Amino acid sequence: MRRGASRFARAFWFGLLPLGLLLVGCSNDPYPPPGDEKVMYGVLGEDPHGLDPVQAGDTLSHGIISQMYESLFEYHYLERPYALKPCLAESMPEVSADGLVYTIRIKRGVHFQDDACFVATGGKGRELTAGDFVYAIKRLADFANKPRGWWLLQGKVVGLDEFNEESVETAAAGGKMDYDQPVAGLSAPDRYTLQIRLKERYPQLKYALQMSYTAAVPREAVEYYGEDFVNRPVGTGPFRLKEWRKRWKLVLERNPTHRDDFYPDRGEPGDREAGLLDAAGSKLPLVDEVYYTIVSEAQPAWLLFKQGYRDASGISKDNFNQAITPAKELSDEFEAKGIRLTKFPEMVVYYVAFNMKNPVVGTNKKLRQAMSLAYDTEWRIEHFANGRAVSAQGPIPPGMFGYDPELKNPYKQFDPEKARQKLAEAGYPGGIGPDGERLEITYDIGSAVPAARQAALVFAGDMEAIGIKVDIQTNTWAEFLRKNKDGRLQVFGVGWILDYPDPENFLQLLYGPNKAPGPNGSNYDNPEFNRLFERMKAMDDTPERLVIIRKMVDIVVEDAPWIPGTHSVSYTLHHQWVKNVKPHAITGGNLKYRDVDMQLCKRLRRQWNRPNYGAVGVFLAVTACAALLLGALRRGSAVRSAQP
Repeated sequence: MRRGASRFARAFWFGLLPLGLLLVGCSNDPYPPPGDEKVMYGVLGEDPHGLDPVQAGDTLSHGIISQMYESLFEYHYLERPYALKPCLAESMPEVSADGLVYTIRIKRGVHFQDDACFVATGGKGRELTAGDFVYAIKRLADFANKPRGWWLLQGKVVGLDEFNEESVETAAAGGKMDYDQPVAGLSAPDRYTLQIRLKERYPQLKYALQMSYTAAVPREAVEYYGEDFVNRPVGTGPFRLKEWRKRWKLVLERNPTHRDDFYPDRGEPGDREAGLLDAAGSKLPLVDEVYYTIVSEAQPAWLLFKQGYRDASGISKDNFNQAITPAKELSDEFEAKGIRLTKFPEMVVYYVAFNMKNPVVGTNKKLRQAMSLAYDTEWRIEHFANGRAVSAQGPIPPGMFGYDPELKNPYKQFDPEKARQKLAEAGYPGGIGPDGERLEITYDIGSAVPAARQAALVFAGDMEAIGIKVDIQTNTWAEFLRKNKDGRLQVFGVGWILDYPDPENFLQLLYGPNKAPGPNGSNYDNPEFNRLFERMKAMDDTPERLVIIRKMVDIVVEDAPWIPGTHSVSYTLHHQWVKNVKPHAITGGNLKYRDVDMQLCKRLRRQWNRPNYGAVGVFLAVTACAALLLGALRRGSAVRSAQP
């Protein structure tokens, strides 16, 4: 008996020990606790597809790259309307009277981050020079680098197109371009002066020189790291890469050799009252680290935000009613936590694109019009966006010069019956082609997240209603970009976020010479549209320019290379410990302006994530103990029955 009881006691106490340790030592914190440093926490839906500035063709990758690399110019963070100011340039460019020669003075004393690639200086980052921009722009023109932003300078700079054409031939032969060979329109007359000569007036050049595509890149890093340069960023920016474990986390840290850069001391009316000028004159960046967790699913990312382990969050459709009231204001639960809501009309257009080189959809305008008429935008706005969008009628978003609030795209009005009529006119009555086979199209998406899949299924349902079968192809973002670049997509959903505040930035998405691998992924090429674009692009915002833009939009509406989707309104949530939050329509290196109150952050996290030993905890503990007791009794009985 005593031996059986002894086993029972051991089982009971050893069973309770781990339970007690679990209750005493429970912690929900998924991150290493910060010391005195300031850490911002964020979430990425997937890994960046690379960290090479010339490949910064998507919002996610650009958002990381622009924290580590800098360009000649940047946008004022607080001032509106959006305006450029010098970044690595000493001042704004000096432009010749004919608008063809840009002379830009480079700041002195700026250094690249310390890195092993600088062998000559023992790993100490060398000083930035004008030659680094000549090199960076040549890299943007080199076909071998798979540049996503070549469209910005294609046809613009004297001699640069010839460099690009030679790079295509060189890559085909398996060779490498000689970056020492001169390009007539690119020169560095001295160590701190960059000169660019244009073929024609291009007033958007200053915007191109703000983008990450033209950021300063040290030649030493590209040559030292070779193919791995896409994972080894070496810039002059406020942050540098500390750690990147793919599919897990990406961590940026303060660049200790960053130049003198200070928080702005002016903004627009209301900024001072909102506390946005409290940090005026402070050296940037204001935080020590930016810690991104890579979370592909929306719900875990949402829970991280609610627990305080993510500083900011968008709001998915599934969580919208939890955070936002029917009056489109913050819910009581989130108000009580001190969470702040920011609403902001984004300069963006989402659309479904047809590959105009495809022999089925590209050659049949009535088919494209039929599919557009079958597309139910208002349902999507209500069910996918919770009302946070407006229906797009063309490529230009509200708030941009050239937007026409009176435009009613005749093929954008949801009308399934008219869509069926158009489909019959296109040669597919009831969805059946001349060969007696049902029409089937392939629709590609660039993400495996549930929201992307749901949107694709709704698209398939809309098309099914008029007789068209849809085959959905799911890709990673990198795979999607490769297919787009190679012209292998047939029909696909995509969006474009403003690069710079000019309607040319949206209309160039349909300009023939910008066909894939450029930004014109639909490969649309209408000679009249192209002619008007070439007239419009260098004009100031005058009534004459407006007339031309309206003609261009009318051409696109009739040709239907897109099904215009929506222009979205951003609803963003921030925890109360995050400071200096002001929405900006143009993505860039804005994290350097953000600040966090770490003491408040840590205190509220502990408060929100204390272990809960309420009724559920007690029930689980009792259940666990009962199971242990029952097991011990059974083993004790077996021992007793075995005694002589």
